[in-house]
Amino acid sequence: MDLEKSPAERPAVPAEGCLTVAIRLPVRIVVLVLVVPVRMLWDALVVGGRFLRDTVLRPVGRVLQWVAWAVFVWPWVTLWRYAVVPVGKALAWLGYVSLVVPAVWMYETVLTPVGHAIAWVARGVGAGFAWVLRGIGAVLAWVYARVLTPVGRAVAWLLRGLGIGFGAVALGVYRVVAWLVRHLIVVPALWLYEWILAPVGRAIAWAARGLGWLVRMIFTGIGAALYWTLRVLLVLPALALWRWVLVPVGRVLAVVAREVGDALGHAWRVAGHLSLAVGRFLGRLFRWIFVEPVRWVYRSVLTPVGHLVRDTVLRPAAEAARGVGRVTRQALAAARESARQTRADIRRMLFGTPREPERVPLAKDRREPGAAGTRTLGSSTTALTKD
Repeated sequence: MDLEKSPAERPAVPAEGCLTVAIRLPVRIVVLVLVVPVRMLWDALVVGGRFLRDTVLRPVGRVLQWVAWAVFVWPWVTLWRYAVVPVGKALAWLGYVSLVVPAVWMYETVLTPVGHAIAWVARGVGAGFAWVLRGIGAVLAWVYARVLTPVGRAVAWLLRGLGIGFGAVALGVYRVVAWLVRHLIVVPALWLYEWILAPVGRAIAWAARGLGWLVRMIFTGIGAALYWTLRVLLVLPALALWRWVLVPVGRVLAVVAREVGDALGHAWRVAGHLSLAVGRFLGRLFRWIFVEPVRWVYRSVLTPVGHLVRDTVLRPAAEAARGVGRVTRQALAAARESARQTRADIRRMLFGTPREPERVPLAKDRREPGAAGTRTLGSSTTALTKD
């Protein structure tokens, strides 16, 4: 199995010149030295910005959002929901009751019958008018057929009789006028065109063509002179400047710009890795210097001391406080009971012992007698003789 590609299958790698190789290494070194501080500063700003966003801006934004909702949105929503919508519904119901219902009643009860009556009257009037028009049309047709047609035929027969003599006279006059026009106007005009106007026009056209050729040759010579002058004075120097100066300089600048761009990208990525490594080192250093000692102090010193204080001081103090509270509550309860008894004694001495209220028998007691007074037929404790 052949693991190497044939020369035809290998990707074509563009050949790099010595100028590119000579420019690449120093440019990358210089750009790396310049970009590393910028990238580290940028990463520090990014970390600070994220910390500021998560700890300050986002809570403040939520508070401002809540305040804006409470100040601007919630009053309008409440006004819309509890004022505008009920008032709108009430106005809509009032408009429906005040306008739509009377209008519908007016349309169904008044306007519809009146419209039907007007339509019936209009149909009657239209039928009468059509009958009158049909009568007038019949009269006009009879006048046309019985009066106008015979009169027209008589007038046409009379005009045809008069037109035979008039036509002969008109034909003779037409022939005389045509002969005079031909010999007095047409023939002289043809002679003038063939022997005078056509030669003069040809001469003028030949002179105009010769003058045009002369002007064209003059302008062609001037244009050729200007073309070669401009070509020699401007175009050829500009072409030489472009071909032998600007194109090589542009190629060199393109190579430099491409290498600088590649160097910037490479340096930015390298600076990112360096910044990440420095950030991790600073994070671990901060953890070793501050976090771990604080954690050790909390776990090894503060926690045992706190447990000792809790077991030796706080719990006995809490038990003593609870005992004092119980004693106090008992003393207060005894004092309240003594005060209640004292008030009762004073009330009995001043007003005497209150009379016991009479016991009102319950409905169950009135309906059902006890075991000693069961119902019998011969005693007065039956339901019929009981009070």
